[in-house]
Amino acid sequence: MLISIVTPVFNEEEALPTFNASLVSLLESIPHDYEIWYIAGGSTDQTSAIIKQLHVENKKIKLLELSRNYGHQAALTAGLDFATGEVVITMDGDGQHPPHIIPELIAAYERGNDVVLTQRRSTGEITYFAKLFSKTFYQVINRLSESEIVPDSADFRLLSKEVVQDIRSLHEQHRFLRGMISWMGFQHSIVPFDAPPRLAGRSKFSLSKRLKLATDAIFSFSIVPINIVIVFGFFLLVAAVLQIIYVLLTILTVGKEGLPPGWTSLMLAVLVIGGAQMLTLGLIGYYIGMTFQESKRRPLYFVNKRLSTLANQANTQTTDKKDTQID
Repeated sequence: MLISIVTPVFNEEEALPTFNASLVSLLESIPHDYEIWYIAGGSTDQTSAIIKQLHVENKKIKLLELSRNYGHQAALTAGLDFATGEVVITMDGDGQHPPHIIPELIAAYERGNDVVLTQRRSTGEITYFAKLFSKTFYQVINRLSESEIVPDSADFRLLSKEVVQDIRSLHEQHRFLRGMISWMGFQHSIVPFDAPPRLAGRSKFSLSKRLKLATDAIFSFSIVPINIVIVFGFFLLVAAVLQIIYVLLTILTVGKEGLPPGWTSLMLAVLVIGGAQMLTLGLIGYYIGMTFQESKRRPLYFVNKRLSTLANQANTQTTDKKDTQID
Protein backbone atom coordinates (compact mmCIF):
# COMPACT_ATOMS: atom_id res chain seq x y z
CA MET A 1 0.00 0.00 0.00
CA LEU A 2 1.31 3.42 -0.99
CA ILE A 3 0.91 6.12 1.66
CA SER A 4 1.00 9.74 0.51
CA ILE A 5 2.00 12.39 3.04
CA VAL A 6 0.90 15.94 2.19
CA THR A 7 2.61 18.69 4.19
CA PRO A 8 2.22 22.43 3.48
CA VAL A 9 5.31 24.42 4.48
CA PHE A 10 5.86 28.17 4.64
CA ASN A 11 9.14 29.63 5.92
CA GLU A 12 9.97 26.44 7.83
CA GLU A 13 13.71 26.20 7.13
CA GLU A 14 14.52 25.78 10.83
CA ALA A 15 12.02 23.03 11.60
CA LEU A 16 11.96 21.19 8.26
CA PRO A 17 15.16 19.06 8.51
CA THR A 18 14.26 17.74 11.97
CA PHE A 19 10.64 17.13 11.01
CA ASN A 20 11.57 15.34 7.80
CA ALA A 21 14.10 13.12 9.58
CA SER A 22 11.51 11.99 12.15
CA LEU A 23 8.86 11.49 9.46
CA VAL A 24 11.10 9.43 7.16
CA SER A 25 12.35 7.36 10.10
CA LEU A 26 8.78 6.48 11.02
CA LEU A 27 7.70 5.72 7.44
CA GLU A 28 10.74 3.48 6.87
CA SER A 29 9.75 1.45 9.94
CA ILE A 30 6.27 0.46 8.72
CA PRO A 31 5.53 -2.19 6.04
CA HIS A 32 4.19 0.24 3.44
CA ASP A 33 5.66 2.25 0.60
CA TYR A 34 5.37 6.02 0.84
CA GLU A 35 5.74 9.37 -0.87
CA ILE A 36 6.06 12.76 0.81
CA TRP A 37 4.67 15.84 -0.90
CA TYR A 38 5.87 19.15 0.50
CA ILE A 39 3.67 22.01 -0.72
CA ALA A 40 5.57 25.30 -0.74
CA GLY A 41 4.90 28.73 -2.19
CA GLY A 42 5.79 32.25 -1.20
CA SER A 43 8.50 31.32 1.31
CA THR A 44 11.22 33.92 1.68
CA ASP A 45 13.75 31.61 3.32
CA GLN A 46 15.50 28.41 2.18
CA THR A 47 12.49 26.10 2.58
CA SER A 48 12.30 25.12 -1.11
CA ALA A 49 16.08 24.71 -1.38
CA ILE A 50 16.07 22.35 1.61
CA ILE A 51 13.31 20.24 0.06
CA LYS A 52 15.24 20.02 -3.23
CA GLN A 53 18.26 18.74 -1.35
CA LEU A 54 16.08 16.23 0.52
CA HIS A 55 14.77 15.04 -2.85
CA VAL A 56 18.32 14.41 -4.05
CA GLU A 57 18.90 12.21 -1.00
CA ASN A 58 15.52 10.48 -1.13
CA LYS A 59 13.49 10.34 -4.34
CA LYS A 60 10.32 9.62 -2.38
CA ILE A 61 10.41 13.21 -1.16
CA LYS A 62 8.72 15.55 -3.64
CA LEU A 63 8.19 19.28 -3.93
CA LEU A 64 5.13 21.05 -5.28
CA GLU A 65 5.97 24.74 -5.39
CA LEU A 66 3.05 27.07 -5.97
CA SER A 67 3.45 30.43 -7.68
CA ARG A 68 2.67 32.24 -4.40
CA ASN A 69 1.24 31.64 -0.95
CA TYR A 70 -2.43 30.83 -1.54
CA GLY A 71 -3.09 29.89 2.07
CA HIS A 72 -3.05 26.70 4.09
CA GLN A 73 -6.31 25.24 2.77
CA ALA A 74 -5.35 25.79 -0.88
CA ALA A 75 -1.94 24.20 -0.24
CA LEU A 76 -3.60 21.14 1.27
CA THR A 77 -5.93 20.98 -1.73
CA ALA A 78 -2.95 21.10 -4.11
CA GLY A 79 -1.32 18.23 -2.25
CA LEU A 80 -4.51 16.17 -2.44
CA ASP A 81 -4.66 16.81 -6.19
CA PHE A 82 -1.16 15.44 -6.78
CA ALA A 83 -1.03 12.62 -4.20
CA THR A 84 -1.19 9.13 -5.72
CA GLY A 85 -1.38 6.92 -2.62
CA GLU A 86 -4.10 4.50 -1.60
CA VAL A 87 -4.37 6.64 1.51
CA VAL A 88 -3.38 10.27 1.97
CA ILE A 89 -2.29 11.73 5.30
CA THR A 90 -2.22 15.51 5.65
CA MET A 91 -0.13 17.08 8.40
CA ASP A 92 1.77 20.25 9.23
CA GLY A 93 5.55 20.45 9.04
CA ASP A 94 6.22 22.33 12.28
CA GLY A 95 6.33 19.22 14.47
CA GLN A 96 2.99 19.80 16.20
CA HIS A 97 1.49 16.90 14.25
CA PRO A 98 3.72 14.07 15.56
CA PRO A 99 4.61 11.38 12.99
CA HIS A 100 4.41 8.60 15.60
CA ILE A 101 0.58 8.89 15.39
CA ILE A 102 0.63 7.69 11.75
CA PRO A 103 0.50 3.93 12.58
CA GLU A 104 -2.64 4.57 14.64
CA LEU A 105 -4.23 6.35 11.67
CA ILE A 106 -3.39 3.46 9.36
CA ALA A 107 -4.74 0.92 11.86
CA ALA A 108 -8.03 2.83 12.06
CA TYR A 109 -8.22 2.90 8.24
CA GLU A 110 -7.64 -0.84 8.07
CA ARG A 111 -10.61 -1.30 10.42
CA GLY A 112 -12.83 0.10 7.68
CA ASN A 113 -12.80 3.88 8.17
CA ASP A 114 -12.51 6.02 5.04
CA VAL A 115 -11.66 9.08 7.15
CA VAL A 116 -9.52 9.08 10.28
CA LEU A 117 -9.53 12.39 12.14
CA THR A 118 -7.28 13.53 14.95
CA GLN A 119 -8.28 15.49 18.02
CA ARG A 120 -5.89 17.48 20.19
CA ARG A 121 -6.00 16.64 23.88
CA SER A 122 -3.39 19.26 24.67
CA THR A 123 -1.35 21.70 22.66
CA GLY A 124 2.12 22.91 23.48
CA GLU A 125 2.76 26.67 23.54
CA ILE A 126 -0.82 27.65 22.71
CA THR A 127 -1.98 30.84 24.40
CA TYR A 128 -5.11 31.23 26.49
CA PHE A 129 -6.58 33.54 23.83
CA ALA A 130 -5.98 30.95 21.09
CA LYS A 131 -7.66 28.25 23.22
CA LEU A 132 -10.63 30.54 23.87
CA PHE A 133 -10.87 31.47 20.17
CA SER A 134 -10.80 27.80 19.14
CA LYS A 135 -13.39 26.76 21.73
CA THR A 136 -15.73 29.61 20.76
CA PHE A 137 -15.31 28.90 17.05
CA TYR A 138 -16.26 25.24 17.33
CA GLN A 139 -19.26 26.09 19.52
CA VAL A 140 -20.49 28.65 16.99
CA ILE A 141 -19.87 26.56 13.85
CA ASN A 142 -21.54 23.48 15.34
CA ARG A 143 -24.61 25.50 16.32
CA LEU A 144 -24.89 27.11 12.89
CA SER A 145 -23.86 24.24 10.63
CA GLU A 146 -25.93 21.21 9.65
CA SER A 147 -22.92 18.88 10.05
CA GLU A 148 -20.95 18.63 13.29
CA ILE A 149 -17.21 19.30 13.27
CA VAL A 150 -15.11 17.56 15.90
CA PRO A 151 -13.91 20.17 18.43
CA ASP A 152 -10.12 20.64 18.64
CA SER A 153 -9.70 18.69 15.42
CA ALA A 154 -6.79 19.49 13.15
CA ASP A 155 -5.79 19.19 9.51
CA PHE A 156 -3.86 16.11 10.63
CA ARG A 157 -5.98 13.31 9.14
CA LEU A 158 -6.02 10.23 6.94
CA LEU A 159 -8.23 10.02 3.87
CA SER A 160 -8.85 7.03 1.62
CA LYS A 161 -8.20 7.35 -2.10
CA GLU A 162 -11.96 7.34 -2.76
CA VAL A 163 -12.55 10.25 -0.38
CA VAL A 164 -9.69 12.21 -1.97
CA GLN A 165 -11.22 11.70 -5.41
CA ASP A 166 -14.55 13.01 -4.14
CA ILE A 167 -12.87 16.05 -2.57
CA ARG A 168 -11.35 16.83 -5.97
CA SER A 169 -14.89 17.23 -7.30
CA LEU A 170 -15.57 20.07 -4.84
CA HIS A 171 -14.44 23.30 -6.47
CA GLU A 172 -15.46 25.94 -3.92
CA GLN A 173 -13.08 28.85 -3.42
CA HIS A 174 -13.68 29.49 0.28
CA ARG A 175 -12.39 26.20 1.57
CA PHE A 176 -12.61 24.81 5.07
CA LEU A 177 -11.56 21.20 4.64
CA ARG A 178 -12.55 20.17 8.16
CA GLY A 179 -16.10 21.25 7.41
CA MET A 180 -16.12 19.84 3.88
CA ILE A 181 -15.00 16.40 5.04
CA SER A 182 -17.54 16.42 7.87
CA TRP A 183 -20.29 17.43 5.43
CA MET A 184 -19.38 14.53 3.09
CA GLY A 185 -20.44 12.12 5.81
CA PHE A 186 -18.03 9.21 5.28
CA GLN A 187 -17.49 6.68 8.06
CA HIS A 188 -14.77 8.01 10.31
CA SER A 189 -12.97 7.45 13.58
CA ILE A 190 -11.04 9.82 15.85
CA VAL A 191 -7.50 9.39 17.14
CA PRO A 192 -6.63 11.71 20.07
CA PHE A 193 -3.09 13.04 20.42
CA ASP A 194 -1.02 15.48 22.44
CA ALA A 195 0.47 18.21 20.27
CA PRO A 196 4.09 18.96 21.21
CA PRO A 197 5.63 22.45 20.93
CA ARG A 198 6.88 23.64 17.55
CA LEU A 199 10.28 22.32 16.57
CA ALA A 200 11.47 25.83 15.75
CA GLY A 201 10.29 29.27 14.71
CA ARG A 202 6.92 30.88 15.33
CA SER A 203 3.44 29.98 14.14
CA LYS A 204 2.46 31.53 10.80
CA PHE A 205 -1.24 31.20 11.68
CA SER A 206 -1.88 34.80 12.74
CA LEU A 207 -5.06 36.24 14.26
CA SER A 208 -6.14 37.66 10.89
CA LYS A 209 -5.75 34.23 9.28
CA ARG A 210 -7.72 32.61 12.10
CA LEU A 211 -10.52 35.14 11.63
CA LYS A 212 -10.58 34.64 7.86
CA LEU A 213 -10.73 30.85 8.21
CA ALA A 214 -13.49 31.14 10.83
CA THR A 215 -15.49 33.54 8.64
CA ASP A 216 -15.13 31.33 5.56
CA ALA A 217 -16.19 28.31 7.60
CA ILE A 218 -19.29 29.96 9.08
CA PHE A 219 -20.52 31.62 5.88
CA SER A 220 -19.67 28.61 3.66
CA PHE A 221 -21.56 26.09 5.75
CA SER A 222 -24.55 28.01 7.07
CA ILE A 223 -27.17 30.61 6.18
CA VAL A 224 -28.14 30.92 9.85
CA PRO A 225 -26.64 34.47 10.07
CA ILE A 226 -29.17 35.58 7.46
CA ASN A 227 -31.97 33.85 9.38
CA ILE A 228 -30.90 35.60 12.60
CA VAL A 229 -31.04 38.97 10.87
CA ILE A 230 -34.51 38.15 9.50
CA VAL A 231 -35.77 37.28 12.98
CA PHE A 232 -34.21 40.44 14.41
CA GLY A 233 -35.85 42.49 11.68
CA PHE A 234 -39.20 40.87 12.45
CA PHE A 235 -38.94 41.86 16.13
CA LEU A 236 -38.05 45.42 15.13
CA LEU A 237 -41.15 45.48 12.93
CA VAL A 238 -43.28 44.21 15.83
CA ALA A 239 -41.80 46.89 18.08
CA ALA A 240 -42.62 49.55 15.48
CA VAL A 241 -46.23 48.35 15.23
CA LEU A 242 -46.58 48.38 19.02
CA GLN A 243 -45.19 51.91 19.09
CA ILE A 244 -47.76 53.02 16.51
CA ILE A 245 -50.57 51.44 18.54
CA TYR A 246 -49.30 53.18 21.69
CA VAL A 247 -49.24 56.57 19.96
CA LEU A 248 -52.77 56.13 18.56
CA LEU A 249 -54.18 55.04 21.90
CA THR A 250 -52.52 57.96 23.65
CA ILE A 251 -53.97 60.47 21.17
CA LEU A 252 -57.44 58.94 21.48
CA THR A 253 -57.45 58.89 25.29
CA VAL A 254 -55.53 61.95 26.50
CA GLY A 255 -54.74 63.86 23.35
CA LYS A 256 -51.46 64.90 21.79
CA GLU A 257 -50.32 66.56 25.01
CA GLY A 258 -50.03 63.08 26.53
CA LEU A 259 -47.16 62.21 24.22
CA PRO A 260 -43.63 62.68 25.63
CA PRO A 261 -41.22 64.95 23.76
CA GLY A 262 -39.51 61.80 22.57
CA TRP A 263 -36.26 63.10 21.07
CA THR A 264 -34.15 60.55 22.96
CA SER A 265 -36.41 57.60 22.19
CA LEU A 266 -36.68 58.70 18.57
CA MET A 267 -32.90 58.89 18.13
CA LEU A 268 -32.50 55.55 19.87
CA ALA A 269 -34.99 53.95 17.50
CA VAL A 270 -33.31 55.51 14.48
CA LEU A 271 -29.87 54.27 15.59
CA VAL A 272 -31.13 50.74 16.34
CA ILE A 273 -32.99 50.41 13.07
CA GLY A 274 -30.18 52.03 11.09
CA GLY A 275 -27.58 49.75 12.69
CA ALA A 276 -29.75 46.71 11.99
CA GLN A 277 -30.09 47.75 8.36
CA MET A 278 -26.34 48.20 7.96
CA LEU A 279 -25.68 44.83 9.59
CA THR A 280 -28.22 43.19 7.32
CA LEU A 281 -26.72 44.77 4.22
CA GLY A 282 -23.26 43.72 5.35
CA LEU A 283 -24.26 40.08 5.80
CA ILE A 284 -26.10 39.98 2.50
CA GLY A 285 -23.16 41.70 0.82
CA TYR A 286 -20.74 39.13 2.22
CA TYR A 287 -22.80 36.26 0.83
CA ILE A 288 -23.09 38.04 -2.52
CA GLY A 289 -19.32 38.63 -2.54
CA MET A 290 -18.65 34.95 -1.88
CA THR A 291 -21.08 34.02 -4.64
CA PHE A 292 -19.32 36.42 -7.02
CA GLN A 293 -15.94 34.89 -6.26
CA GLU A 294 -17.30 31.39 -6.76
CA SER A 295 -18.89 32.39 -10.08
CA LYS A 296 -15.51 33.38 -11.57
CA ARG A 297 -14.38 29.73 -11.37
CA ARG A 298 -10.72 30.64 -11.00
CA PRO A 299 -8.22 27.88 -10.21
CA LEU A 300 -7.42 27.56 -6.52
CA TYR A 301 -3.71 27.76 -7.23
CA PHE A 302 -1.03 27.83 -9.92
CA VAL A 303 1.96 25.51 -9.87
CA ASN A 304 5.35 27.11 -10.36
CA LYS A 305 7.52 23.99 -10.12
CA ARG A 306 6.95 20.30 -9.53
CA LEU A 307 9.88 18.24 -8.30
CA SER A 308 9.17 14.52 -8.33
CA THR A 309 10.05 11.23 -9.93
CA LEU A 310 6.54 10.59 -11.18
CA ALA A 311 4.58 12.44 -13.85
CA ASN A 312 1.31 13.15 -12.05
CA GLN A 313 -1.81 14.32 -13.75
CA ALA A 314 -3.05 17.60 -12.31
CA ASN A 315 -6.64 17.97 -11.29
CA THR A 316 -8.90 20.15 -13.42
CA GLN A 317 -8.59 22.83 -10.74
CA THR A 318 -4.86 23.04 -11.45
CA THR A 319 -3.19 25.18 -14.07
CA ASP A 320 0.59 24.76 -14.30
CA LYS A 321 2.19 28.17 -14.68
CA LYS A 322 5.67 26.71 -14.99
CA ASP A 323 5.80 22.93 -14.64
CA THR A 324 9.36 21.65 -14.31
CA GLN A 325 9.82 17.89 -14.01
CA ILE A 326 13.15 16.89 -12.44
CA ASP A 327 14.12 13.23 -12.03
